[in-house]
Amino acid sequence: MIELRTPAEIEAMRPAGRFVAEVLATLRDEVRVGTNLLAIDKRAHEMIRKAGAQSCYIDYHPSFGASPFGKVICTSVNDAVLHGLPHSYALRDGDLLTLDFAVSVDGWVADSAISFVVGTPRDEDLALIDTTERALDAAIAAATIGNRLGDISAAIAEVAHADGLSINTDFGGHGVGRTMHGDPHVPNNGRPGRGYPLKAGLVVALEPWFLQSTDKLITDKDGWTLRSADGSRGAHTEHTIAVTEDGPIVLTDRAFLGVK
Repeated sequence: MIELRTPAEIEAMRPAGRFVAEVLATLRDEVRVGTNLLAIDKRAHEMIRKAGAQSCYIDYHPSFGASPFGKVICTSVNDAVLHGLPHSYALRDGDLLTLDFAVSVDGWVADSAISFVVGTPRDEDLALIDTTERALDAAIAAATIGNRLGDISAAIAEVAHADGLSINTDFGGHGVGRTMHGDPHVPNNGRPGRGYPLKAGLVVALEPWFLQSTDKLITDKDGWTLRSADGSRGAHTEHTIAVTEDGPIVLTDRAFLGVK
C-alpha cells in the first residue's frame, strides 16, 4: 500500500535524512587506501550509537538474503554493486566503492548511497559514477505532481541508454517511511506517462545503479553481495526524496555539508 505523508511528517523525516547525509559524507572523507570494510562498518555503527539512531540493516532479513544482514552499512567494491556485506578486506588503490546506508531516527527512515573511487581513479569508473548521478538528478527532476511513476523510471533509463548501458529492473527505488522498504517499487526503466500518478506526500528512495557491460547479477557466497555476472564494475547513487506541492525535496541532500 502506498502511503502519503503530511507536510509535518515530511518535516519529521528531515533529521534522519540529515544524519544519513552526514554519515556518508564523513565516511567518504575518512576512507583511504588500506581502510578495511569492517572498519567502515564499525565507524558507521559508532555514529549510529552516538546519534541514538537505529540501523535498518543489522536485523534485516528479506527473502533474497541468506540470513539477517548483521552489519549497519552496505560496502560494495568493484564488481559488487548492491548489498555488499562488509568483510575483512583492505581497500586497494583504484577500488570503486559504494556505500549504502539507511537508519531510523525518531521512527522515520532515510536511505542513501554514494559511489566513489579510493585512491587513483580510472576514467571509466568516474564515467560510470557520473552516469548514476546524472540519472538520479533526472529522476528527481521528474518527481513532480502531474507526472507518473513511469516518468521517473524513464528519466533514469534515458540517461543510462544514452551512455550505452543496459538496465536491470530486479532492484530499484522504493517507498520510505516508518520502514526502509515499502510501496511503490521504482524500477530504473519504464515508460513515461504510465503507472502511479505522483501526489504530494509521496516519499521514495530513488537509486540508479548500473554495471559497465552487463545487466546480469550473481549472488556472492555470503548470500548477500550482488556482483556483475561478467566481472565488470558497478556504481550506485541514491537519495530519499519527498514529492511536494512546491517540487521535490531531497531529504538526504549533502549540499548543506558543502559536498555533493
